[in-house]
Amino acid sequence: MSIELTHISKAFGTYQALRDVSLAINDGELVALLGPSGSGKTTLLRIIAGLDTPAVDPRSRIRFYHEDVASRPAAERRVGFVFQHYALFRHMSIFDNVAFGMRVMPRKSRPAKNEIERRVTELLRLVQLDGLGRRFPSQLSGGQRQRAALARALAVEPRVLLLDEPFGALDAKVRQGLRTWLRRLHDEIHVTSILVTHDQEEALEVADRVVVMNQGRIEQIGTPEEVFHKPATQFVMEFLGQVNVFRGRVQGGKAVLAGVPLEGHYFPGKEEGAAMVYMRPHELDIKLYKNGAPSFPAKITRINPAGSVAKVTTRTNDGQDVLVDLSLEDYERLNLTEGTHVHIYPKSSRVFLPEYEI
Repeated sequence: MSIELTHISKAFGTYQALRDVSLAINDGELVALLGPSGSGKTTLLRIIAGLDTPAVDPRSRIRFYHEDVASRPAAERRVGFVFQHYALFRHMSIFDNVAFGMRVMPRKSRPAKNEIERRVTELLRLVQLDGLGRRFPSQLSGGQRQRAALARALAVEPRVLLLDEPFGALDAKVRQGLRTWLRRLHDEIHVTSILVTHDQEEALEVADRVVVMNQGRIEQIGTPEEVFHKPATQFVMEFLGQVNVFRGRVQGGKAVLAGVPLEGHYFPGKEEGAAMVYMRPHELDIKLYKNGAPSFPAKITRINPAGSVAKVTTRTNDGQDVLVDLSLEDYERLNLTEGTHVHIYPKSSRVFLPEYEI
């Protein structure tokens, strides 16, 4: 295990940033801390780095490779840190920026000059900046500057690499390219890495596991597939991806939405009560006529076919807007237009009941 955190809390005045957080990260794993602003993800990252200290708690532990580092300053934890805004020295060349961490090491552990040059040259090649070492940060694009910042963090051979919203200042197309590049780079170097992001797509695309945070707590930890397709809480369901939210009921121990029974959702011992029903747009289907399966009527109010799927907005008889993603083939086959009356068929759903325990 590379990193073990147990019972970590942190408050800033009356604001509770972290609430009894425990987390274990495997050796060589890339983990994303995902959540909205104020969820505690950056505070947790700074505590791991040694830039902040957790609240005093006899149960609190911060371990790197089974070694307690809680009392060690940031400089002694061998952590590489990549910030959102690069933090490169503007008066230094890219080569000197990358070499800086090695050149300021204590004399006893500092690499020889030729070793520093060899390592910087190799790192610039690794981050696809070979040939640009003599340029200054102002002469590089945003994506290139961020790759240089990553090379600088890797130069000191950190045990742990921490990335705090590293692509947040870049435009969407550059972010997409850097996400793919970061995943390939991690597969090559296998350094234990923690990525802080509020970008769901980024976390799901890059990480081995995703830690979803909310209000200073961990809501769920799992692979990208697990947190997206098997959300543990309503927050995770609503935060990850687009979702339609309905108010349903439990009747006779079974979830029902607008009179339509939802298959697979049974609640033993719960005969009646409120239920929140969640369906992602791709988990709904549209047909022009009823076919005998459970469905509910709606009218199409807007269609956006620009993209890999046709996004169809409908309105049910009780006035709720429902978004449905259709394949372009189905959209063209159905010949849908605004104002068309259709039937919506649930293919999959998730149901959460307040204060219900099986």
